[in-house]
Amino acid sequence: MKCSHWRGILGAMKKFTARAISVPADQAHPDARRGRGAVSAVRSRYDTETRQREDDGWDNLEEAEPLKTVLHEDSTRHIIAWNKSPDIPFDRSINPYRGCEHGCIYCFARPSHAYLGFSPGLDFETQIVIKPNAAALLRKELANRNYQVATLSMGTNTDPYQPVEREQKITRSILEVLLETRHPLGIVTKNHLVTRDIDLLSEMAKLGLVKVFVSLTTLDRKLARAMEPRASTPPKRLDAIRMLNEAGIPCGVMTAPMIPAVNDMELERLLEAAWAAGAREAGWVLLRLPYELKELWREWLQEHYPDRASKVMKLVQDSRGGKDYVADFGDRMRGEGAYAQLLAQRFQLAIKRIGFNERRLRLRRDLFRHPELDVRQGRLF
Repeated sequence: MKCSHWRGILGAMKKFTARAISVPADQAHPDARRGRGAVSAVRSRYDTETRQREDDGWDNLEEAEPLKTVLHEDSTRHIIAWNKSPDIPFDRSINPYRGCEHGCIYCFARPSHAYLGFSPGLDFETQIVIKPNAAALLRKELANRNYQVATLSMGTNTDPYQPVEREQKITRSILEVLLETRHPLGIVTKNHLVTRDIDLLSEMAKLGLVKVFVSLTTLDRKLARAMEPRASTPPKRLDAIRMLNEAGIPCGVMTAPMIPAVNDMELERLLEAAWAAGAREAGWVLLRLPYELKELWREWLQEHYPDRASKVMKLVQDSRGGKDYVADFGDRMRGEGAYAQLLAQRFQLAIKRIGFNERRLRLRRDLFRHPELDVRQGRLF
């Protein structure tokens, strides 16, 4: 299956959702989703029909084969995504992959899979769209003489070091272009695989061009396995922080997302563990539940924490003006109300006590140089 680069919802809808897409019902079978994060292949907001498994009493719900990861090539013509959101500190990013095999149930990027005609549920973590020509596209875009350099971000939507990167090496090919052009880069990941690229990242770090943040949500292996089943374990993430910093690559920690009555009680312990591993910058984000993620999250809570599901959702709604989610700029990352304020105060007190964020590294932009294209291709601009 080929996926075109979409510009806006309407463009994506025309290509990928011109037909109603029904996810096979047995994808929600417990045996089929073993090792996955979502409980179901919830239909997207663009689907016109759905299917549901039912037992007719004849014991015909036999064991299902585990879902396999399927890769689809993206034929996009552009690789840098631009944004004008006033509450995030970057205006451009690259996503080598759409969908994420990590399967984190809380991932706010899940609803973006609906633009491609996939379910934000199990499809998001099994139907992965890859961009094998990402490095070549990046080279062309950076060669534009009108391009103005600023920090490029990776990992802001889906993880650039998710398991398929081990074989695809698309993220690594992007790093090679960025090192060649002396382009500043910020990375967020929760996979130890980032340490594979220490050779490239250390060269960038020597030039003041890169900063990495590792997302750390819990120190509880059991919770991590249920909540983010194919991401690196908490000890491996702490090891990644240590390895990167020892290699001279600035690596901080994101305690994100903080989830009421699920992992919020670990906030201070997470920061202390990250500090011990060498992190010196830290941030946090409150759980976000846009679009279909509301349903997916509730399903997951009922399966894994039925005894506290109502408490969790009450605190979520208390921090979102009585709703499951409010997408207003400025509030969507932190929430509002007593609970959100208390969490923010705890974070501030903890980083002050421990010593985080006393100095924030600013990446260099003055070293950037436009790449040279193959003279046989000619210049685009």
